Amino acid sequence: MFMPILGLFILIFIWFFFYLIPVRLWITAVAAGVHISIISLVGMRLRKVSPHIIINSLIMLHKAGLSVNTDRLEAHYLAGGNVIRVVQALISADKANLNLTFERACAIDLAGRDVLDAVKTSVNPKVIDAPKEGVLAAVAKDGIELKAKARVTVRANLERLVGGATEETIIARVGEGIVTTIGSAESYKQVLENPDSISKTVLAKGLDSGTAFEILSIDIADVDVGKNVGAELQASQAEADLKVAQAKAETRRALAVALEQEMKAKAQEMRAKVIEAEAQIPLAIAQAFREGKLGVLDYYTLRNIQADTAMRERIGTPSKEQK
Repeated sequence: MFMPILGLFILIFIWFFFYLIPVRLWITAVAAGVHISIISLVGMRLRKVSPHIIINSLIMLHKAGLSVNTDRLEAHYLAGGNVIRVVQALISADKANLNLTFERACAIDLAGRDVLDAVKTSVNPKVIDAPKEGVLAAVAKDGIELKAKARVTVRANLERLVGGATEETIIARVGEGIVTTIGSAESYKQVLENPDSISKTVLAKGLDSGTAFEILSIDIADVDVGKNVGAELQASQAEADLKVAQAKAETRRALAVALEQEMKAKAQEMRAKVIEAEAQIPLAIAQAFREGKLGVLDYYTLRNIQADTAMRERIGTPSKEQK
């Protein structure tokens, strides 16, 4: 009973011993020419630092002829940085004769940027499409729309990589510059004849200030003629003016109809008054007879005058056959 328990304790001790003291890793470091004590490896275990990452980083730095303190590597690891990526970036920058210190590489890495990719972009500039998808549409002063697409060649600026604007800012600024340049052109023909004038004007504005990149060139990849925006606007304006004129004419017609109806109402009112007045004539004649103010001869004379007037009206009015 005692022997199995003792054997178990021995196995646990051996495993714990080799876990705290990575002998194989120490042998690898010594064989690669990196001098580090076993006590340092044990301390890494106790500080919860991966000895494999630190030792491999030291081996890469030693082989590349660079020297970085172990404590600085551990500090960057404990800060949450990618030690391997930083070491690879330092080696690439050294081979390319770039002035990149360990502190700046760590700052770039902790800022969330890919420091190795930044070094590669500094050595081999990359091309960014502006815009990434589709084309930029702008209208010249003569009303013709132009659709353009640019390709921007940029190089990472390691000095401004921390806190500098990203590629999206470069794309937005280039797009704004292209639209402004096309919009200030007197005619779309000028842009088609000299498309490089766009890139020269945009490049002269210093669009890379405050960004993490340095713009090397702006090349206009394609320029196409779009629709005649000026003509469409004029047609829309003419249509709007026509609708306004029609509305005003309809208003005047409605006023005229209302005035005509008002005049007809007034005429009907006057005619009613005349009919009412004519209806009072027989009553007035009868009243005159009763009062003795009108005699029989006067009445017959009035009737003769009325008959004579009616006859003249019939003579003066043409008949249906004559019409």
